[in-house]
Amino acid sequence: MKPGKRQQKEPETKETNITPITMFRSTIANDCPVPKGTLLIIGGKEDKGLASDDVNEEDKKNRLEVLGKFIELTGKENPVIEVITTASKEEDELFEDYRRVFTELKVTNVGQIHHKKRGEALADNLEERVKNADAFFLTGGDQLLLTSIYGGTPFLTHLKERYITTDLVIGGTSAGAMAMSTPMIYAGNKEVQQITGEIKITTGLEFLRDVCIDTHFIDRSRFIRMAQVIASNPTCVGIGIEEDTAIIVREGAKAEVVGTGVITVMEGFNITHSNIDDFSDKQPIGIQNLKVHLLPRGWVYDIPYINPPHR
Repeated sequence: MKPGKRQQKEPETKETNITPITMFRSTIANDCPVPKGTLLIIGGKEDKGLASDDVNEEDKKNRLEVLGKFIELTGKENPVIEVITTASKEEDELFEDYRRVFTELKVTNVGQIHHKKRGEALADNLEERVKNADAFFLTGGDQLLLTSIYGGTPFLTHLKERYITTDLVIGGTSAGAMAMSTPMIYAGNKEVQQITGEIKITTGLEFLRDVCIDTHFIDRSRFIRMAQVIASNPTCVGIGIEEDTAIIVREGAKAEVVGTGVITVMEGFNITHSNIDDFSDKQPIGIQNLKVHLLPRGWVYDIPYINPPHR
């Protein structure tokens, strides 16, 4: 049995395909390349095998499920993994946590990439490491550090080129997951999320286009802040991922749920009214006809193609 696969019987799930019903779809040919790589986007706080002996049997059964899937997706018994800890200011401790987990999963080729400043990233020639790795993993921390340090760098360009043209696996958790999308939330907690104009977004690393990822979604009550993002640009799909839960994205559009929780998908294509533009008086947000899906392990979702590609 390959490292990373759980030895217990897989839970029985009925695969359910969720395809958005929209007002229209683009009918022109998509001349943009379909990515050959795979994304594993994690909602944070994934099981790292540190649970105590008093954990119930159900939790033991799901131990290391998400990170085990990350290794499994590479298709190799001992893949070369690069852990990007740039989002965190506790990089060495965090790297050791993941190195320990990957070692338990029989992976011995684990490297660390960390930059504290953009100038360091620009000066660091990482082309060979990008070329030789089987997978990259972006840790949690502050997603704005990832975009501000790596946006427009040769490193990000090489990483995207490999994701598009090879079977590279890119995983991310918490901030590392949020940074994969565009738009990307970088500020606005649950104390202010109901007030229009209080959620701050920017351009993410854009491994997913017209998709907003939010993490710790149920645990940190982030439903309303995602709804604000979708109301501000209904072209986008919002995907909120709970802790110890992830989506596997193949071909840039086919998402499958793994892990112990659920994901929340928001579609705003058919929103008929909102007050997202009324933030003169700090008004509570109002939206009509927002569509929501809740998807557990084994269910799949086709990210819609309604925004034609262009240069």
